[in-house]
Amino acid sequence: MVDKITVGYTHLSGCTGCTVALADNYGGLLTLLDKYVDLKYMPTLADARHIQKVDVSFVEGSVCINDKLAVEEIKETREKSTVVVALGGCACYGNITRFSRGGQQNQPAQEAFLPIGDLIKVDVYIPGCAPTPQMIRNVAVMAYLLLKGTKEQKDLATAFLKPLMALPVQGTACGASTACFCDLMTNVIDQGLCMGCGSCAAVCPVRAISMEYGKPNGERDLCIKCGACYAQCPRGFFNTDVIGEYEAINEAIMAALQ
Repeated sequence: MVDKITVGYTHLSGCTGCTVALADNYGGLLTLLDKYVDLKYMPTLADARHIQKVDVSFVEGSVCINDKLAVEEIKETREKSTVVVALGGCACYGNITRFSRGGQQNQPAQEAFLPIGDLIKVDVYIPGCAPTPQMIRNVAVMAYLLLKGTKEQKDLATAFLKPLMALPVQGTACGASTACFCDLMTNVIDQGLCMGCGSCAAVCPVRAISMEYGKPNGERDLCIKCGACYAQCPRGFFNTDVIGEYEAINEAIMAALQ
């Protein structure tokens, strides 16, 4: 029996799109749960709903600071987890919840939301709205290899996770806990790195990016600050640290999923 890592899933204020993305791994998810991951708690996929001590916690959604229970849950998640992963644009940067206001009939008290990094220390960001199923799967596999693998596997996992671990520390063009099209403009387009592939426009959940004369053009008034465009860009943060090990990393992931 493989020595599994323990995983938890804390669901705060979000649309459950990240949970859907996780489930969209289908057979890959079943392989992870069978061989590598002991899912200790999750509102939708596990009977246990209370936060427990685990190796890795995935957190979906931002924190409503008007909700005492939500604030307590995110702090308890940090206390009981070796590694905390912010999953999706809401957990990483606040996303569309930054624009939420109270007064609605069903939730009159929920007026202010913050990304989880504003309240606790976060170890890994997986931006996107929602992140791709493959990215969630790959991070789970690499987390296992980092904690339980051989030295060679740990080195590959470190190379893969390093850019994602740097995001909570280095911040973005708009500040430490927010993201927008400015990251593409500052770090890719202004550096002459954009190749006009259109990936950013395709992934934007609110169609705030259009392609003009072969280059992306962002509408600031439409941007919900989810970080999906920069996360998807092949010339963005991920490429420079991982590209040299791409084949070895991909082989390790595929071998783990057999």
